[in-house]
Amino acid sequence: MSDLPPSDSNAPPYSVSELAFALKRTLEDRYGFVRLRGELSKVTHHSNGHVYLTLKDDKSAIDGVVWKGNVRGLGVRPEHGLEVIVTGKITTYPAGSRYQIVIDSMEAAGVGALLAQLERLKAKLAAEGLFAPERKRPLPSMPAVVGVITSPTGAVIRDILHRIRDRWPCQVLVWPCVVQGDAAAGQVSAAIRGFNAIQPGGPVPRPDVLIVARGGGSVEDLWAFNDEGLARTVAEGTIPLISAVGHETDTTLIDFVSDRRAPTPTAAAEMATPVLAELRALISDFDRRLNRCGSRTIEERRTRLVSAARGLPRPNDLLALAQQRFDIASGRLDAALQRNTAVHAQDLLKVTARLTPEALGRQRAVKADRLADLSRRLDLAARRVPDRVAQHARLPALWDRLNAAGRRRLQRDADRLASLEKLRQSLNPERPLELGFALVRKADQTIARSAADLVSGERVSLKFKSGERDAVIDGEGGFVPPPAASTPPPKPRPKPAAPPAGQGDLF
Repeated sequence: MSDLPPSDSNAPPYSVSELAFALKRTLEDRYGFVRLRGELSKVTHHSNGHVYLTLKDDKSAIDGVVWKGNVRGLGVRPEHGLEVIVTGKITTYPAGSRYQIVIDSMEAAGVGALLAQLERLKAKLAAEGLFAPERKRPLPSMPAVVGVITSPTGAVIRDILHRIRDRWPCQVLVWPCVVQGDAAAGQVSAAIRGFNAIQPGGPVPRPDVLIVARGGGSVEDLWAFNDEGLARTVAEGTIPLISAVGHETDTTLIDFVSDRRAPTPTAAAEMATPVLAELRALISDFDRRLNRCGSRTIEERRTRLVSAARGLPRPNDLLALAQQRFDIASGRLDAALQRNTAVHAQDLLKVTARLTPEALGRQRAVKADRLADLSRRLDLAARRVPDRVAQHARLPALWDRLNAAGRRRLQRDADRLASLEKLRQSLNPERPLELGFALVRKADQTIARSAADLVSGERVSLKFKSGERDAVIDGEGGFVPPPAASTPPPKPRPKPAAPPAGQGDLF
């Protein structure tokens, strides 16, 4: 197909398809193999297995596609914000007049600039405790007012209002703001501060819970919700807040600071409000169960009362004997009281006859003499007390000196005993056996201290920690196993018996 000058009016016209496919062949022939480095954005894993994405740098962007057959062979999984190096060919999509790169291989080239910045900010806020679970507030179970911060023109606000209206009759306050772009973070922060500044009991009701909502999008679309100022505003608020930014796979900084994260705006509305019909059904069920339990309890108590009443005797039968005894006792009471009064009157006369002033005076004189004698003895004892107190005052000091001397003597003996034990351990000839060494004894049970003490063919005994073995010195100074018909090894010398407890030295 030849190119004709644009001024030639006789040039045959191209059809749109012819031009599109001509451009496609030209790009594929010229750029059949290219390597690109850039940051991934708008990554979409399609249900058919293909992956659609965008490669960008600080000035330009190009669409890309990874066919299903090449997805498993990629070196990394495509994610938003990941910086990669891809290999493929440039082609066009004729139906949309767009050029794109068909990716055959992909390898990580480092974390993208946006993702690296987000990770640094996330680590900083986490170190300050803004993500701590203990600082997150619980959501109210039955809110009267729900505050929503989102765009007033999108489908998000309609989904939230529709879901709340179906579930729970409450008042919804909407604070309109932009949710994308440079001004989004400031407007959302101002909305959160505005809702928290509302005082209870004022003309505008204070929300019980807040919802910050936005639909899905790319990393760039949701980047306003990764703002540090917005995250700190959420952390400083006093009203519980639900973050519903993006879809379930989208994660922003506000999700970590908020009190709850919802995968979608509709799910946020479900988290913020209960279901009125379910509460009514639950209350009705509780009421029915309470009535059944009360009726069953009353009936059970009535049955037990009737059963117990059958086994009890009649009240008249129980009181008849006691009534008879009471009547007999009451008939005898008057005569008994008169006789008792007469007896006590006679006893009183006998006692009062002996109570004369002379008897009381004699007892008083005896008590006075005893009191005077005790006073004299007390004075004598008081004069002797200072001498005894001075004598006993020196005892605590003597006792403290005796205790101190005893403790010093025990410490000196303990130090001397520890020194002797260390000396005993250092002089123990069998201590190296615990470290894997062996003790070489000659036939006369003497210890061989050097190789010069042994001659070729001499029988020796090797003593290890867990037993003994016999050996014969070979001509090169090594050990060889003893012959089969060797004489039995000498019996080990018996160890001396340990001295009785409390006697002898430590060695």
